[in-house]
Amino acid sequence: MFLVDPAEFDLARVDPAATPVGPLAKRAAAEAMTSIGEQLDQLQEILFAEGLGGGRRRVLLVLQGMDTSGKGGTIRHVAGLVNPQGLRIASFKKPTEEESRHDFLWRIRREVPPPGYIGVFDRSHYEDVLVPRVEELVPESEWRDRYRRINAFEHELAEQGVTIVKCFLHISPERQRERLIARLENPVKRWKYDPGDLAVRGKFSLYQAAYSDALRECSTAVAPWYAIPADRKWYRNWAVAQVLLEALRDLAPVYPRPTYDPRVELAKIKERDPLR
Repeated sequence: MFLVDPAEFDLARVDPAATPVGPLAKRAAAEAMTSIGEQLDQLQEILFAEGLGGGRRRVLLVLQGMDTSGKGGTIRHVAGLVNPQGLRIASFKKPTEEESRHDFLWRIRREVPPPGYIGVFDRSHYEDVLVPRVEELVPESEWRDRYRRINAFEHELAEQGVTIVKCFLHISPERQRERLIARLENPVKRWKYDPGDLAVRGKFSLYQAAYSDALRECSTAVAPWYAIPADRKWYRNWAVAQVLLEALRDLAPVYPRPTYDPRVELAKIKERDPLR
């Protein structure tokens, strides 16, 4: 339902407050998340064990969205369902001086999760298509060519065993305004606010157009985009968790075969336990 079809996708037709499938109320979503969490936790454990056993496979969850769309909240409520020992979370802000001296994918490559892990990107390489386009930092020919380079990069990751799941958290300008006001009115949330947020908000429609193109240009068979309605936090969390669960189910990780004979080792500990 959330999968972006590049042939006909138009972000303007996606309702940020919609609940097209799944739970229709917050309580139902909370109940569903309990079951999803149990399944995610089990599948992640198997994937982690597979990685320790020499497997190459891993999962990368990419989260993009406008300010206040809930990337941090999604990480807390979705990634928080699994054992943190098997998680790698990376957040990408404005490039540092060192990062700016390299190709835009350099800092991304460094954060790709190792085998057996679930990696989560809070923003990603897509910032280097969106921001330069809207802020006119590079020529159009440059940011357009980055679509091709991103697709090639993601195809390379897929060949290395990375299952890529990209979720765009789609929020309305009205809900964004509410959340920005809430940040300013609540002292414990003011640390999330940046005066520059208003300047970016003033270009909301430009960023939406940029996102629409990026999702359409870079939703591929090996790295699909999902447009997630994000006006309702409880629905956003359920939707991303469900998409991640489906990806792990399709991956179907398996426990590695032991390199020893379990029957022999069991007999040893029963018959020659040194502490008995």
